[in-house]
Amino acid sequence: MTQTYRIAVIGGDGIGPEVTAAALAVVRAAGVAVEETSFDLGAARFLRDGFVLDDATLETLRGFDAIMLGAVGPAIGDTRIPGGTLERGLLLKMRFGLDLYVNYRPFRGVAGSLAEGCEFAIVRENTEGPYAGEGGFLRRGTPHEIATQGSVNSRFGVERCVRYAFQRAERSAAPKVTLVHKTNVLTFAGDLWSRVVNEVAGEFPGVDVDYQHVDAACIYLVEDPRRYNVIVTDNLFGDILSDLAGAVSGGIGYAASANLNPDRTGASLFEPVHGAAHDIVGRNMANPLAAVSSAVLMLEHLGEEDAARRVSHAVRDFDGDPVALGTSGILENLLERL
Repeated sequence: MTQTYRIAVIGGDGIGPEVTAAALAVVRAAGVAVEETSFDLGAARFLRDGFVLDDATLETLRGFDAIMLGAVGPAIGDTRIPGGTLERGLLLKMRFGLDLYVNYRPFRGVAGSLAEGCEFAIVRENTEGPYAGEGGFLRRGTPHEIATQGSVNSRFGVERCVRYAFQRAERSAAPKVTLVHKTNVLTFAGDLWSRVVNEVAGEFPGVDVDYQHVDAACIYLVEDPRRYNVIVTDNLFGDILSDLAGAVSGGIGYAASANLNPDRTGASLFEPVHGAAHDIVGRNMANPLAAVSSAVLMLEHLGEEDAARRVSHAVRDFDGDPVALGTSGILENLLERL
């Protein structure tokens, strides 16, 4: 009997609901049964009643098989939401609360991009580093104000992220893990990351290991992205590198991401990297390819490998003009290929 998966859907803001609906339509067309439950979260909800995400809703989300997120955020120029409200109160709260400790972003260079014909992935530690919130103010608002922002790196957190990167690399045709950090300056955190990578590498003798400083990696991602298979890095460097990787691969409009709890103690979350693009809402202009690619990662996580492969091939073989086709045309093109 075909399993029905319970999917929490956070359409969010702007084009988020449009691209999420298209992605789930492709999932169904691939023969996977899903039962959707929608959650009204994001900028619009906050502006309406001040709600971001409470503990009860977070616990409800934990019980789903997966979470699909469209996009959250106000329109450009709307300053009514204080900075960090949605980032820390919604996105980071889900990552920390559901222990989504791996951010996995695969990249495939589209035609005409700097990374054309190249495939690689970034595995980013997703719950520690500077984003953990360690720090504070001293004498705030005075001429002698001090602000500190620490980077939290536990051996437990680093090791489980690194091991996931090696497991991913081991499945590829040319297995290689590249640690990206700044060990010459961040000598304590960098030393921990380096030691863990070297130790875990002993469990994966078939995987080559490399290291690069983050500034050098930024250059190489532009000049020679083919040198990479799997990059593993900390939360902050991963945030920056994954956006750069999206740009050299054809634009973040094509980039997918998975916020994973490989231990499955909480529902993993899948989302396109792009923003809410309020200016094109309802105009049949949103490109759903990144959301569909995120759904591929969801299908892989759920164990629906055949469906994931067919949808991935449909996205890979897509050769239309997204601007000319529009959202509905892109969806029709993908459905024809399944």
